[in-house]
Amino acid sequence: MGNQGLNGNYAVPQWMPQFECKVETQVLVVLDDVWSLSVLDKLVLKIPGCKFLVVSRFNFPTIFNATYHVELLGEHDALSLFCHHAFGQKSIPMGANVSLVKQVVAECGRLPLALKVIGASLRDQNEMFWLSVKSRLSQGQSIGETYETNLIDRMAISTNYLPEKIKECFLDLCSFPEDRKIPLEVLINMWVEIYDIDEAEAYAIVVELSNKNLLTLVQEARVGGMYSSCFEISVTQHDILRDLALHLSNRGSIHQHRRLVMATRKENGLLPKEWSRYEDQPFEAQIVSINTGEMTKMDWFDLDFPKAEVLIINFTSTEYFLPPFINKMPNLRALIIINHSTSHARLQNVSVFRNLTNLKSLWLEKVSIPQLSGTVLQNLGKLFVVLCKINNSLDGKQFPNLSELTLDHCVDLTQFPSSICGIKSLQNLSLTNCHSLSQLPVEFGKLRSLEILRLYACPYLETLPPSMCDMKRLKYIDISQCVNLTCFPEEIGRLVCLEKIDMRECPMIRYLPKSAVSLQSLQLVICDEEVQDMWSDVEMSNSNVLIQVAEQHYDLDWLQE
Repeated sequence: MGNQGLNGNYAVPQWMPQFECKVETQVLVVLDDVWSLSVLDKLVLKIPGCKFLVVSRFNFPTIFNATYHVELLGEHDALSLFCHHAFGQKSIPMGANVSLVKQVVAECGRLPLALKVIGASLRDQNEMFWLSVKSRLSQGQSIGETYETNLIDRMAISTNYLPEKIKECFLDLCSFPEDRKIPLEVLINMWVEIYDIDEAEAYAIVVELSNKNLLTLVQEARVGGMYSSCFEISVTQHDILRDLALHLSNRGSIHQHRRLVMATRKENGLLPKEWSRYEDQPFEAQIVSINTGEMTKMDWFDLDFPKAEVLIINFTSTEYFLPPFINKMPNLRALIIINHSTSHARLQNVSVFRNLTNLKSLWLEKVSIPQLSGTVLQNLGKLFVVLCKINNSLDGKQFPNLSELTLDHCVDLTQFPSSICGIKSLQNLSLTNCHSLSQLPVEFGKLRSLEILRLYACPYLETLPPSMCDMKRLKYIDISQCVNLTCFPEEIGRLVCLEKIDMRECPMIRYLPKSAVSLQSLQLVICDEEVQDMWSDVEMSNSNVLIQVAEQHYDLDWLQE
């Protein structure tokens, strides 16, 4: 459940299933990662007559009279787990220093996460490196300490050997809320701006942290290689690892922290009072992360962040007054605003956008897009609008240098704004899960710089505008799950750079224009078995093309949305 941030007034959602258990029916309810007694108490009362299995780090003696304390790993299992991550096998390999390996395992305290993280950090390292790590581990606290403290102290040692930039990126992960997926695109955009690296290097850092078990990469079943969208790959992190990153980031005076992070939401939903003590001096933070409830103008402190480059705002409310101190963030490059309530939030104080002259990346989630009349974000390169109400508020003239635009799950988007077709710099356009989108503008083909076009899961879209055949740089088209789309444009063969088409679950497309044989750059088509044969002429004219029948994938990830 990961609900340690919930206060005592938290209400169990009304959609919580109601079970009517008959006497002869045996129902087991498993609640994992429980933090809050108040929430647990309400859940148990909501589902009477069931057996409960609760997984938690805490005892709840007022609710349950039986507690089973899970033991640490045995010596054999601990050694096997460690060797798997340190050597890629389940036992100590020939030639390794058996005594040293066992000493390191013992110093890990038979704690599974410590064994994984420290084992991965020692992989392919020489014996002197191992001795250094073992020495540092032996100076740590005794095994009698609490699980969290013991684990954090031991894993902190593994981060000491990370290259400086990779270590900083690991610490940045504490800026995001616990128990939530972080879209890979958010991380990469943030690191590109902060560390002045390119996207390839940022992704390499993600992979390196994953290899060292410091984060987990989560890929959707339909992940599409180099053309994957920001929602197909995400990052998660064990809460202990996040605690470790917070622990290491919070050293020193708060106004000198490189990351100013609200670790959890306060019970009153407001900012920490500690922050108000520094209203008279500027914060040094490069990343500012806020997690609140509803905020009014009077709830904000007058804070100064002259060096802030990333602002992450997580809140739960239907009304939200944006922090006035955004006006004191002249170097802000990435802004992430995410609403976790069940309804769209109306943003107030949107005039702060006028001062974001250096903003490069903007992520808006579950908000009503405000009218930004007179505001031009000249340097904005990437805009992500997720689960939002568009309200006809998007005007391409406000983002003249946009290179990437994502509109996902925007329920009121019926027509794509024609003004966006005038953005000559746009290279990547995603219109995904927009279930009301029924039409693309005639001038759609003016997006001559477009290389990636995703129209995934737009069920009311029936046709593609002929003008899109003017997109001579287009490399990838995803029209999968556009179940009412009837055909490709007749002159699709003019897309001379097109390399990949994903058209799985497009049952209405039964005809391929003759010009398709001119798609000489085409390398891969993903489609359903029923329409595979219509690509036979293309296969005959282009020996490099692969027609791949899509596999069926079923999961329950949508339940988490």
